[in-house]
Amino acid sequence: MKKRTRARELTLQFLYQLDLRGDELFAESDAWLRTEERDVETLRFATRLVEGVWENWEEIERTIQAVAQNWNIARMAVIDRNVLRLGTYELLHCPDIPPKVAVNEAIELGKRFSTANSGAFINGILDKIMNRKPALKPEEAERDVLIAREAPQPEGEAEELSEGDERPEAAPRA
Repeated sequence: MKKRTRARELTLQFLYQLDLRGDELFAESDAWLRTEERDVETLRFATRLVEGVWENWEEIERTIQAVAQNWNIARMAVIDRNVLRLGTYELLHCPDIPPKVAVNEAIELGKRFSTANSGAFINGILDKIMNRKPALKPEEAERDVLIAREAPQPEGEAEELSEGDERPEAAPRA
């Protein structure tokens, strides 16, 4: 299994626990991830994803809700909504991950851990999000590109980043 795929699985598992047990669990994220994974690169990417989803939680929720016609996030299957949170974070805040990779990885997570219909549902929501991303302010775009350049680039997901690459940003979760 690829390292980033494994990191996404760990992230999904932690987000699932966080969703069911509450916000106070976030303080245990580092310890939990370290008990589940020994590979440094995988652990680093999983930590980045967990922290990124947490820090951008409110924006992610608003973004999903805006495109999920006739679906309230609270009524979605727990796995599906957490796959959507992860995929949305990657689409909006990870310029080092090609959007198609983020969507395909999310679809595979949904198929593997949720229902037979989850892949199509996740694809529909993330496709809408991918196609309506707003532009970033210049300082936000520059920060995201610098973060992406510092991130490890496993085979199959690396993509050249130029100064014009942009991703949206929001305030941290309250």
